[in-house]
Amino acid sequence: MAEKKIYVGNIPYSLDNDSLKELFDEFGAVESAQIISDRDTGRSKGFAFVEMSNSEEAQAAIEAMNGKEVDGRTLTVNEAKPRVERSDRGGRRR
Repeated sequence: MAEKKIYVGNIPYSLDNDSLKELFDEFGAVESAQIISDRDTGRSKGFAFVEMSNSEEAQAAIEAMNGKEVDGRTLTVNEAKPRVERSDRGGRRR
């Protein structure tokens, strides 16, 4: 079975990659848990991606964790959408 990538939004800033992995471990094998951080400050951007080893485990995690409160914040958990390459990085053209 192919692994499944999950988007986790509105995560508390107190969470690190290990504690994020622990949250999802109860649903199955977590291949990776990566909190996305700002490249300049190193601070969490408030969202992460978790990769589960199969679709059934990922779906169980999504259903159980979406809307769950962690450290005072309500998580948004759903299937990650494929990354779209952006040609414009937001800089102004002159």
